[in-house]
Amino acid sequence: MGNLENAVRQQEETVPLLQSLMEGKELERWQQHFCNIANVFMCCVDSMGNPLTKFEGNREEIDRIKALINKEQFWDMLLRVSESTLEDQAIETTDYPNLRFAVISTKADHKPVVNWLICGVIEDFQDAEEYEKAPLEGFYSQISEKQFAKVVDTLRDASNELIRYKQDTISAQAQSRRSRCSEKEMEENLHRSQALMEVMQLLESEENLEKVIQKLFETVGAFLKLSFAALYCQQADGQGLELTTGWKEKKADWETLRNLDEESREFLKIEKTLVLSYDAIRSKQERLQMDKLGLKAIVVIPVEAEKSVKRYAFFGKTYNDGAWQMEEIRFINDSVKILQSILNRHVRKNSLADVISSLETILDNVGSAIYVSDPENGEKFFANKSMRHIFEREFREGSIETFLAQGLTLESGISEICHSARERWYDLYHTQVKWVDGRPARLCALYDVTEKKVYQKKSEQQTYVDLLTGLFNRMCCEKDLEKYVKEAQEAKSKGALLYLDLDDFKHINEGLGHQYGDVLLKAISHSIQSVEGIENTCYRVGGDEFVIIIPPERYRRRKRIIASIKDIFKKPWFLKDSDYYCTMSMGVVEFPTADGAVHELIQRADSAMYEAKKRGKNTVANYSDDIGTNSGKRLDMEKNMRDATARGYQEFEVYFQPIIDIQKKGRPCTGAEALIRWNSVELGFIPPSEFIPLAEYLGLINPIGNYVLNEACKICRGWNDNGYPDYKVNVNLSVVQLLQSDIVEIVERTVKETGINPHNLTLEVTESLAINDMERMKAILTSIKNLGVRIALDDFGTGYSSLNHIREIPFDVIKVDQSFIKDLDRDAYAKSFIKMVGDLAKAIHVNLCVEGVETQKQYKILSEMSVSMVQGYYFDRPMKREAFEKKYTPHISSL
Repeated sequence: MGNLENAVRQQEETVPLLQSLMEGKELERWQQHFCNIANVFMCCVDSMGNPLTKFEGNREEIDRIKALINKEQFWDMLLRVSESTLEDQAIETTDYPNLRFAVISTKADHKPVVNWLICGVIEDFQDAEEYEKAPLEGFYSQISEKQFAKVVDTLRDASNELIRYKQDTISAQAQSRRSRCSEKEMEENLHRSQALMEVMQLLESEENLEKVIQKLFETVGAFLKLSFAALYCQQADGQGLELTTGWKEKKADWETLRNLDEESREFLKIEKTLVLSYDAIRSKQERLQMDKLGLKAIVVIPVEAEKSVKRYAFFGKTYNDGAWQMEEIRFINDSVKILQSILNRHVRKNSLADVISSLETILDNVGSAIYVSDPENGEKFFANKSMRHIFEREFREGSIETFLAQGLTLESGISEICHSARERWYDLYHTQVKWVDGRPARLCALYDVTEKKVYQKKSEQQTYVDLLTGLFNRMCCEKDLEKYVKEAQEAKSKGALLYLDLDDFKHINEGLGHQYGDVLLKAISHSIQSVEGIENTCYRVGGDEFVIIIPPERYRRRKRIIASIKDIFKKPWFLKDSDYYCTMSMGVVEFPTADGAVHELIQRADSAMYEAKKRGKNTVANYSDDIGTNSGKRLDMEKNMRDATARGYQEFEVYFQPIIDIQKKGRPCTGAEALIRWNSVELGFIPPSEFIPLAEYLGLINPIGNYVLNEACKICRGWNDNGYPDYKVNVNLSVVQLLQSDIVEIVERTVKETGINPHNLTLEVTESLAINDMERMKAILTSIKNLGVRIALDDFGTGYSSLNHIREIPFDVIKVDQSFIKDLDRDAYAKSFIKMVGDLAKAIHVNLCVEGVETQKQYKILSEMSVSMVQGYYFDRPMKREAFEKKYTPHISSL
């Protein structure tokens, strides 16, 4: 029972790490990789033995292995290793001489996070006669005793590295959150102090008393986002209350608060401060009064004048945002104290000593260090208790003015100053005021922000460093580049920016495995950083992309630096017991330029690097105007397209244009053509004519096309299952998609996974594509058609098809390009062409669909021909799924 309770407790403590691992699917990828390369069977479980991954290995042998597993032996091994402080793995023999069990427990802070269970069939076993059972036979997946131990060691090391990396990531995220909270708190304190400073300045205002009080309430009300702030005075009879002055936000109404009934007046006439929030009120009487006043929260403070209470400061909210915050109450209290001093000063204008005493009492309790001095000679007028305590030594040595001078400007402002000896940082707020005796003075308020600076420094270290390679990252690169460009401009010198991209890195990454790809990236990073002159200006800005800044003082050595970098890639890299070559392409741009923007320089270097790629890779290209002419827009689209696909294709939307049967009564909709649209978050709506060719060039058209195919089939299945069983969906296949070696398997898998009736799916291929490689296309399209899927020949009439080609390929639909009906009402050739195609379609028993119908004349002419299916703007433009279903599947939209 103790072991179970201990496992439960440890599992709860490691939940954040487990969640992070499961979200990233690292465990599944690692397991699949190890099973594939090592010929073992394995799975991953938590500290309770609950599976985190499926048991995997050779699919044909896995059931047989599962039947041989001694669960009691595995469980004993798991408990022993996971609870041990001395060992983190174990390998044991079994009843079979050639079957081995292994358990690995990966721990964080001495607590097990994940546990690997591994089985291996040994090919070089010995002493079979010592075992009870005969050796296992007929297994394809076998491994040597030595290799099995090595696989276990490798998995243990890799798993430990993964856990450490995840721990560092979670710690960095927590540190960042604390930093943001600290910064927000400091910012709020600064705003609060600034508002209080504005209130304090009213102490010496020579304006009419009512105007001064009005400004005070306006400052307090605006800062705290109140609805009302007002001053009530007791009438001469001692009974009534009169609202003498106040402030309200624009939408608030004074009516109720100006005309208080007797019960409300008694409610507000209190001896001590009254603080009420609607949600926290327990008294029924108080709740009734709040409802009568139309308020959700109030603060009422009695204001003394000449040692008697004759006034009441009132603050209220008409909206409900929870209980009052302590800082809000403290700010209101401080403001009311200042209001009280203003009133007393007005009553006793000649009592300067009383004013100073009140002011000192207030300023000693404002929560910041306050210092008032003569702006001309530095004579001290006043220092509150916090100021005297914090800077006792500076006052004693007479250096306080020197310390403050590092942040003072001529008039007023906010600056950050550092006390080097104490290693403390302060925000300094200063402004010009009149002192109580009328003399001009400088008022300074200091706030200790050392904690915020420490958080900022730690955050910068985590923000600016690439965790894998230890190089600086893109954010740090942009910051440093801006600094070096400015230096070059000021010194009228030059620097250089190098943009490196590894050639065909994905072949190594995918061929050897990501862990070896990471090893290569680390090795390359270390080698680049060792080049003299750029030790501190190397950055990893992408998966296999690096930027190097040659500062102005190293510019004369740029050729030698570039040559040294090229030499690095002439030698092979030792990976997985073999030598592998990895070259790089480099783009070079000099700075400063006329447009010295950092992002522009990086983009130019990137364009030059792409030029090097185009020249055959493994070379260097210097940026020129010719290279940059057409690169800007393409790079923006490329970046945003990669980002969009990486985020799960959410920016890509499937639109539907209805296909109408014009020969049937009521012109019913028979389905729709699915069309891809890209609504980029950064670039806005991109026409298909621009982004589809780029997607093909980048190799992204296949995943994007597969996404459209899957979405279209799922949606059509929904139509079919909910009252529209004959609705069909047409999906376009590009050249690149159709030439995939597994396109038939992709279509088959999509049909099975989505559950669509294959007869309700029509794949459209263009005329030019269909005849490009006739034998190959015929084989592919025939295989697809054998699945039950229909094939449509799209854009018919725009290519150079022959009737023989059309007869050879198994089409179900011919779609006439819209260019043939543009002038259908006055073009005899167009009419004849469509009539001929209609007769052809009848003869070979295929359907005919005409695209681009935009006018009533076109529709009327087509309805009199052998044309049944049409689509075009006359009926509807391509529309979002919701709009299509609302109009053409009303039964579904009403569910």
